[in-house]
Amino acid sequence: QVQLGESGGGLVQPGESLRLSCAASGFTLDDHTIGWFRQAPGKEREPVSCLASSDGSTYYSDSVKGRFTTSRDIAKNTVYLQMNNLKPEDTAVYYCAADHFPTCGSFQDEYDYWGQGTQVTVSS
Repeated sequence: QVQLGESGGGLVQPGESLRLSCAASGFTLDDHTIGWFRQAPGKEREPVSCLASSDGSTYYSDSVKGRFTTSRDIAKNTVYLQMNNLKPEDTAVYYCAADHFPTCGSFQDEYDYWGQGTQVTVSS
């Protein structure tokens, strides 16, 4: 059974860090491009980052560039999103998604698998 699941969300204060995990079962994450997305209350889901399966290149939205880093652990079949210097505007449900296409740039509805999401709340 193919599954994708996020973990690591929580409540933190501004300036703190969190690391989200995206674990796969039933397929190999390394064969897929992995996107991280987030959806804040009342807003549309937006892309946060992307890790291309072709060459490991990464892309970040302007709002998180320099603060967030995505990486993968092939042995654990897991992709991570390290989030540093979190801000209240980062509060959202974060999703990971897997795309069979080897490079970043796919539209959200082109991704093959989605996790259930994990809540990140940044508040003092």
